Amino acid sequence: SQYANADSGGTEDTANYCGGKDQRPRRTGLGLAAATVAAVTFGGLVLAFRPVVQAKELSKEDENIFMTPADFVRSLTPGVRQPEGLGLDSFERYDPAIEKPARLFELRPRDSVFRTLGNEALISFSDYIFLLTVLSTPPRQFEIAFRMFDSNADGNLDIDDFMHVQTILRDQTNVGKRHRDHSVTGSTLKPELNSALACYFFGQSGHGLLSIARMLDFQARLQRELNRIEFDRYRPDQRDCITELSFARLLIAYAGFPDIKKRRMLRRVREAFGSGGARGISFKQYAEFSRLLKSIADVDTALTFHHISGASIDKATFRHMAVTVAGIELDSHLLDVVFVLFDEDGDGYLSNKEFVSVMKHRLSRGLDKSMDTGAIRMLSALSSCAQEQVFDWIRGGNR
Repeated sequence: SQYANADSGGTEDTANYCGGKDQRPRRTGLGLAAATVAAVTFGGLVLAFRPVVQAKELSKEDENIFMTPADFVRSLTPGVRQPEGLGLDSFERYDPAIEKPARLFELRPRDSVFRTLGNEALISFSDYIFLLTVLSTPPRQFEIAFRMFDSNADGNLDIDDFMHVQTILRDQTNVGKRHRDHSVTGSTLKPELNSALACYFFGQSGHGLLSIARMLDFQARLQRELNRIEFDRYRPDQRDCITELSFARLLIAYAGFPDIKKRRMLRRVREAFGSGGARGISFKQYAEFSRLLKSIADVDTALTFHHISGASIDKATFRHMAVTVAGIELDSHLLDVVFVLFDEDGDGYLSNKEFVSVMKHRLSRGLDKSMDTGAIRMLSALSSCAQEQVFDWIRGGNR
């Protein structure tokens, strides 16, 4: 049985990976499987994949639950409610062999990163954990992990080595640490990669190699597409613009501020950009700002040096920093919104420590919170796995 959260409309055929069909293994001799659409509830970052009533034709072991990309974004965003009419155990059945209800599937582009998952761009529990791992792992950690397992120093990993890397990095995430080695609402956290993804990364035979460049490209594409989904949730107008208030909500979505502080910040934006001062923020402007966040560590360093020198952070300084650090010319109106949002006392200067902290959470979508890992723990885990590989190789050579 297949379960997915019913969220938005649109249909489109699965992307043509490895022969044009979803490569996920299917059981034989079961007849047509009636699929069930489950309304999935999220608690914090933990996806509640609840056990559900299976289709009559299938045994319990054939159950699987899927979510849409919009569900995935919603599961990461604090305070976002379920769509109207969907509860924890609300299901809707359909037969995937004869119908593709428009209300169940989102229209994702042919080059969508979610198309690499197969299943009409739907996300299974194992896919969910994999995507969380990709999102919560800084590019630099991916590079280190790849090099640790890259035995011949050619910058590539085979599928077995990649599974080691995935397991290590996954166990550093909140979800991985919380649910390691035990069941999560009917779904077990296992080191696995669905066959459509394996085919995408390693070819149809599974014997190909994955480069760090290709992995980081996948991560960047995932971030860009999530940005688009988040932006679209605020219903952009015909100019592809959202309101200044919506942009402000996007910026502080993962900040973890008390409600009273968030209301105060958003009130400043509402008052500053009412009907007279409203121009809107385009997706292009939002995407440029998101590009700057990729260099947030360098932004932090630049702003700290400037602050230590005794100078205040005004708009001209911030714009110069964006060009120097990331080569990005920030739109002046977008910058006005950012300063109104973070300028607590209205003096025209930025509270750089709070801004950087909020933007770090924004970049990681809150997945960096409550992390008790560190370089020593990660390197220790990498070293242990590397030693095991060496011992296995020695034992194999002595047989």
